Amino acid sequence: MSSPQRFVPTSAAQVEWARDQKHEWLVRDGLTGEGDLAMVRVTMESGQSHEFHSHPAMEEILYVLSGRCIQSVAEEKQELSAGDTVHIPMGVPHATHNPFAEPLVFLAILTPAVFDGKETVDGAS
Repeated sequence: MSSPQRFVPTSAAQVEWARDQKHEWLVRDGLTGEGDLAMVRVTMESGQSHEFHSHPAMEEILYVLSGRCIQSVAEEKQELSAGDTVHIPMGVPHATHNPFAEPLVFLAILTPAVFDGKETVDGAS
């Protein structure tokens, strides 16, 4: 592993494509060193979604940078726009949908950064 970065310019983000959406990892093991935080910038085009899933070992904060979405957390649903934040406790099912014309860009901050296959989607491991 190379030395951990303290400053992470966009050009150094670790880019992954998941669900046809661009995920730019800005904080994670292997980039900023080992730690309890992870942060990813997600671009979700019109009509795209992150279907209901949960993180049994992580809590999550979503912060909308631009665009709008319909955010579901358990039984609650609300429209979010730029500057809005939502907190998702560990293990709580949640989903993000972009039914709007403009792209949605948001940050997802996760802690502790435990990516060991424990994420569930639609209630299944």
